[in-house]
Amino acid sequence: MPTDPTSAAADEQPFTPAPGPLTQAPPHDATPTVAEAAAGPGGSDASGSVASESTPPESTSPAPSPPQPTPPAPSSAASPSAAPAPVSKPTGPRKPDLRFMLTHPCHIVSLGFGSGLSRIAPGTAGTLFAWAAFVVLNRYLTVLDWGLLIIGGFFAGIWITSFTAKKLRTDDPSSIVWDEVVAFWLVLLMVTPVTFAGQAWAFVLFRFFDMVKPPPIRYFDRHLKGGFGIMFDDLVAAFFTLLVIALWRMSI
Repeated sequence: MPTDPTSAAADEQPFTPAPGPLTQAPPHDATPTVAEAAAGPGGSDASGSVASESTPPESTSPAPSPPQPTPPAPSSAASPSAAPAPVSKPTGPRKPDLRFMLTHPCHIVSLGFGSGLSRIAPGTAGTLFAWAAFVVLNRYLTVLDWGLLIIGGFFAGIWITSFTAKKLRTDDPSSIVWDEVVAFWLVLLMVTPVTFAGQAWAFVLFRFFDMVKPPPIRYFDRHLKGGFGIMFDDLVAAFFTLLVIALWRMSI
């Protein structure tokens, strides 16, 4: 098929684009930058990485931490190094009991071998014990033995009763009846021989003077302290008991 020379010539002519805004030259230099050259034909990612590597990281100051709560100060009780609190000593009179009496031999003697533990009239109970002990021991002891026992019991009782009174935290506890025991032994020794009725009257008189404490017994009871004061006022009560018995015997 014959070819049209006009169309062939038109096909051979080069294409020249019409001038327009798309064919204008770029205003800047067409030479690629180092970042563009490194990025390559497709490289927005490479340029981004290069830019990020070449750009120094911004210095950011750390955020201030929230204030921590102040721990409570350890108490003195919880601290192992704290000094222990002083132990307060008990105050006020102590009530004696059987356990207390058995803790020391002096307490046994002072409390009249348990008769002073009576809740009702311990002085009277102690005097009854002295009466019963005299009846039993009088079968074996002579007058001289009784004299030595009474004198020794008085002077030993000064220290013994004082020791027990300090443990009971009072000057003259009613439960201490050794003074009644020694004093009534003296009364019974001085009135013997006597009938049971005579001993009973001696008991009543002695308890009257020991409980009522008429002058001068009350004076000695208030002004003499310690073991000597405990023992001496009952000795004075025994003296007045014997004085009344002697006057009664003289009157009949």
